[in-house]
Amino acid sequence: MNEELLPQVRLKTERRSSHPWIYQKMVERPATRLPPGTVVDILDRDNRWVGRGFYNGHSRITLRVLTTDPSETIQEAFFRKRLTEAIALRRELLQLDAVTDAYRLVHSEGDGLSGLVVDRFAGVIVLEFFAAGMYRFRGMIQAILESHYPGAKFYFFSEEHIQKQESFDCRPPEPPAPEVITEHGIRFRVAPGSKHKTGFFVDQRANRQLLATFCPGKRVLDLCCNSGGFAVYAKVRGAEEVTGVDLDEQALGTARQNAGLNNVRIRFVQSDLFPWLRDMIAQGQRWDVVVLDPAKQTRDREEVDQALRRYTDMNRLALQAVADGGIFLTCSCTGLVSEADFLDSVRRAAWQAGRELQVFQLSGAGGDHPFLAHVRESRYLKAIFARVRQVPTREA
Repeated sequence: MNEELLPQVRLKTERRSSHPWIYQKMVERPATRLPPGTVVDILDRDNRWVGRGFYNGHSRITLRVLTTDPSETIQEAFFRKRLTEAIALRRELLQLDAVTDAYRLVHSEGDGLSGLVVDRFAGVIVLEFFAAGMYRFRGMIQAILESHYPGAKFYFFSEEHIQKQESFDCRPPEPPAPEVITEHGIRFRVAPGSKHKTGFFVDQRANRQLLATFCPGKRVLDLCCNSGGFAVYAKVRGAEEVTGVDLDEQALGTARQNAGLNNVRIRFVQSDLFPWLRDMIAQGQRWDVVVLDPAKQTRDREEVDQALRRYTDMNRLALQAVADGGIFLTCSCTGLVSEADFLDSVRRAAWQAGRELQVFQLSGAGGDHPFLAHVRESRYLKAIFARVRQVPTREA
């Protein structure tokens, strides 16, 4: 496609930001209807060329800027360059192949490919689409990835709410057979195409490794354990006793398989964490190490305050289950919740629980989930490591 033939879309304002997202209220509606995901040239209100990217009149994110280089066209060479750079970061700079065969290959805006996430799980590569434009280039993207990972099996999908927001119809192929991946010598069963995202939460790799160092000889509780990542690490690394709790029976089935893959015994419980924790606390049960890693609490900006209240409620209960002097890891993967707000919700929870938190590590997703300094939305995972002390009972 010759860049001179690209449709042009104008902004209502000057372009005073380098953020790749341009919202609907800032964009003039083109005179001719453009299909969702059309590659366009972007002009500011004074007709100055400011970038090139995907247009989608149905989406709140109406423009996704892919390049600000006038000589760069959104064709095969563009995708090959960006994908090759992304793979080099993981393989050459981070040297992830030395510790795992499962990691994120493309992290959307963090790798200059807004609307695309790619995860590798041993011999399977999973593409997740967040933008109609990226979905239109799926064949080209897969072919380039295949040149780097010959013989890999591919699977792609997009969540229903994304398809609705972006106005495209994604029809995934048949899911591949489950894979067994290895991470720091620990094995996990991964099932791309299941309802649990791309198959496994590779973003917590470094946090699993760090938490496991505190577990030898300890009683460990993994709340919202999903497929058992933290629980399995803890037991393999020498925990005396590990309990995993989750409401999802399918996830717990995978967790049990993961324990079996590593020849360890873990007690898994299907329950909502609130009644289960209240019961355990009332019985006087305490654990030396407690992990709380709940699912995303909201996708709606209007519900952030409610999500923060839920985080406070969950953390207040979980903190009461930590033995005095024990270790607590609490996480939030809700992108709309900032690290500062999450810390504040945990602070409130500690006050209400009568606990003092000595925070010794603030963490997030691993290096295979890079974010650009001017695009903070890519930094979604927050992890707080703390030592817990019981505050002496206050006199009335």
